[in-house]
Amino acid sequence: MEDNSIGIMFMNRVKEYGDRVCLKEKREGKWEDFSWNKLAEMVRNLGLGLISLGTEPGERVAIFSPNSVEWKVTDLAILSTGGIDVPLYATITAAQAEYILKDSASKIAFVGTADHMDKVLQAKSDLPDLIKIVTMDNSTSDDPMVMTFEEMLKLGEEQEDGGAFDKRLEAVKPDDLCSIVYTSGTTGNPKGVMLTHNNFLSNCRAASQLVDIGPDDIAVSFLPLSHVLERMSGYYTGLMNGATVAHAESIDTLIDDIAEIRPNFMVSVPRLYEKFHAGILDNISKESPMKQKIFNWAAKTGREVSALKVAHKNIPTMLNLKYKIADHLVFSKISEKMGGRLRFFVSGGAPLAQEIAEFFHAMGILILDGYGLTETSPVLTVNTPDNLRFGTVGQAVPGVEIKIAEDGEILARGPNVMKGYWHLDEETHEVLEGGWFHTGDIGEIDEDGFLSITDRKKDIIVTAGGKNVAPQNIENQLKLSKYIEQVAVIGDKRKYLSALVVPNFEVLEEYCKQNGIPHADTFEIISNPEVEQFYRGIIDELLKDFSHHENIVKFTLLPEELTEEMGVLTPTLKVKRRVVNDMFKEKIDDMYSR
Repeated sequence: MEDNSIGIMFMNRVKEYGDRVCLKEKREGKWEDFSWNKLAEMVRNLGLGLISLGTEPGERVAIFSPNSVEWKVTDLAILSTGGIDVPLYATITAAQAEYILKDSASKIAFVGTADHMDKVLQAKSDLPDLIKIVTMDNSTSDDPMVMTFEEMLKLGEEQEDGGAFDKRLEAVKPDDLCSIVYTSGTTGNPKGVMLTHNNFLSNCRAASQLVDIGPDDIAVSFLPLSHVLERMSGYYTGLMNGATVAHAESIDTLIDDIAEIRPNFMVSVPRLYEKFHAGILDNISKESPMKQKIFNWAAKTGREVSALKVAHKNIPTMLNLKYKIADHLVFSKISEKMGGRLRFFVSGGAPLAQEIAEFFHAMGILILDGYGLTETSPVLTVNTPDNLRFGTVGQAVPGVEIKIAEDGEILARGPNVMKGYWHLDEETHEVLEGGWFHTGDIGEIDEDGFLSITDRKKDIIVTAGGKNVAPQNIENQLKLSKYIEQVAVIGDKRKYLSALVVPNFEVLEEYCKQNGIPHADTFEIISNPEVEQFYRGIIDELLKDFSHHENIVKFTLLPEELTEEMGVLTPTLKVKRRVVNDMFKEKIDDMYSR
């Protein structure tokens, strides 16, 4: 049977790979393997459990949980029985969860922890469609609405009509709704993006044509599965090609998990590569002058080789020899930290700074920067190992068309474009006007079809003097400094640009020690005039080649990192600009009053 639904695709691979390892997950400090056959058994039993509870094709079932094997089993069981899943980010508030569960009219909510269970129980009186809460970690409750994951599996095992699962599985059509994915909703309520089985599968097929992934490959997964990038790239594409996926224990253990799993490929967002980059520069700065000199020579050699590789030109014999020496002395050490067998990273969710992509490529580490949105399942364009252009997000993937509107907005169409927004006909018509999806991003396409992102249409800063400024370009440039952890550029309708800057305090404290600057805590550090002057020099140097109206006239150092828990970052670590403007209004106003 053809791969015309997510469930059929999975079951076809089960027949092919059987007892081979499909998923790995660290439990109680040890990696546990889950074979294709084991997962298929769990999916079938859970699917039969859903049927026995009375769920019908087309009904919504929510998954409110961090990443886990159970998350994927639940997803596959829902989709295999004709249901529509509604993934919720594990970090959202009770009020946000209530809105999504109510708006989607979800019949069952699978929850990852006791905390998630409590959030749903708080709202159950306002959720008339909800009949069951299933705890994926097997937490218990006196509430009769709650049952455990194990109980659900047992319910499926006891189902007399075992053929009911296969009937449901075979009845699913490519254009049936697969998932309603709610956007992060930085302004107003989030919108439910309706994605079909074919939306996802077409994107998986396109990705599989561009990058070589197979059953001998393993990937580390850490981005939330609720986000379409990880779901398509790190999950469904892995399934389609028989690869093994290992769930990282947490973001804090990611480096160790990578070293243990030794992945062949991995999907992430720019924030991870920015941290890697800053960490390498900081480590080198602590080495002896001789080692720093060797590193700089190796980096220069790597850049020369990188430029030739990108241009598809031969590498001269002498340069190749120098590169081998550089690899032995420097690059291999960095590669080993990433497991030693990594073929490529994939970067998405936001544009990756060109300098960072070039930096890693010079060291033999390939980062494939791409572009897409939740509404496009998600990938529209991507750089590939054979077609790479730094500073761009690559060319359109097979089956997708890209064009630029008169106002610079990127428009797209293809089999991966959503069906529409759940219950929002007017908004759907607006973004799909003329048969093209209006992305809300500004960009340019060069003569070879490589797309460059300028900025979000809604994020463009228009100064009081009428100058248009793309804040992401400036922010990416500033984050190249090992002393800068995060930055948010401000300036819409203002007479000049300012910025909120979060220092990399680990590196900054070392600088303070070396220069006799008091550093008892972060507040003392950022209040010191010497530190402020130090950052003034860093900012001015990094932006020296930018236009006058793109310079940062004033800035404020913040004492702590911006986090998702504070409500200022999305689950993929992008800054919510409007939230930042509201939260730091007093500090921002102060930069324009003094």
